[in-house]
Amino acid sequence: MTVTDHSKAELESEGIALGAHTEDSRAYRYAAFGVDNHEIPTGREEEWRFASLREIYPLLQATETTVSEDVVAFDVDEVEGITVGSLGADEAPRNTLLVPEDRIAAAAAELTANALHLKAPKNTVVEQPLRVEITGKDGSTASHAAIVLETEESARATYILNHTGTALFGENVEMVVGDNSEMTVISLQDWDDDAIHVATHVAHLGRDAKLKHIVVSLGGRAVRVNSTSKFNAPGSEIEQIGLYFADDKQHLEHRLFVDHAAPKCTSDVTYKGALQGKGARSVWVGDVLIRKEAEGTDTYELNRNLVLTEGARADSVPNLEIETGEIEGAGHAAATGRFDDEQLFYLRSRGIPEIEARRLVVRGFFQELIQKIDVPEIREHLTDSIEDELRRSMN
Repeated sequence: MTVTDHSKAELESEGIALGAHTEDSRAYRYAAFGVDNHEIPTGREEEWRFASLREIYPLLQATETTVSEDVVAFDVDEVEGITVGSLGADEAPRNTLLVPEDRIAAAAAELTANALHLKAPKNTVVEQPLRVEITGKDGSTASHAAIVLETEESARATYILNHTGTALFGENVEMVVGDNSEMTVISLQDWDDDAIHVATHVAHLGRDAKLKHIVVSLGGRAVRVNSTSKFNAPGSEIEQIGLYFADDKQHLEHRLFVDHAAPKCTSDVTYKGALQGKGARSVWVGDVLIRKEAEGTDTYELNRNLVLTEGARADSVPNLEIETGEIEGAGHAAATGRFDDEQLFYLRSRGIPEIEARRLVVRGFFQELIQKIDVPEIREHLTDSIEDELRRSMN
């Protein structure tokens, strides 16, 4: 779809705002450092109306934190070509990109003395992914962390953040993608069933930079990942991939904001989720802003949800704000559905048992996204994890 193909009224009927900023614009979202500068939400706010506030309330109240390995432990791989260090609150590029938009992000910025800093230096190409194992050991004590991932000019690197165990965890992740560099970030939320995790991911892309940002949420009682990406210079590209599978009484929420603030940039967002069990809940909100100066933008966002059982609910809200008609294309799509009875009938008519037929449908639903992940061990892990989810519900 291109803007010139549609009238303003037609675009707005599709949920696309066209023109100058309004006070409801995503561009006006309040942001500030300092926990006390953010009120505890009531659930009536637009950005919190889908949230599982009861579950994450202890994090909203937290004004102290712990860095003890008895609560959350970090294990960082050694990979040749990537430097591992730390950054204090006033050391760039930490907190120069991320300005907290909520109380939990503000707490992670304020209460984390030293952020983990991983950097691929200028002109360094690192083929081996670097893994950070983040293991929660105590879900009764609030903990926070800050991570800064960086690729300097003409560098390339892949970072994997793997979250396991149990925790009450607030996390900020900043991604600094330098000019002509390429970064892949894979964040796995593979927590135990009782974990609470709220994360803020912020990326700034330089000229001709490329970012592949992958979020996978499978575990945890309540998980909320806010992702913001901003284009600062022309010619940059971002691909955002998300995969989630919600079970009984599990709440998985993903919110994205792509800020096209520079010309000739491309963004492509695809998130897919499956839900099963009473009280299973997923939320996906995708906001894209194309500013007046972002001529030549090409953007698309897609969310698909597959509801496997009664009692599960998926909310999907795509939004586009467009301030210029001089773009290559802008579109969005969202859908939530159940098993396709015709597909099942087709498979069963060829002698495939119903349970196996259902598994094939779900595998096919996720396979496109899994194949876009360039790390074989992650693809294998996701395939196995989806099989485990299906086995629990269908056996």
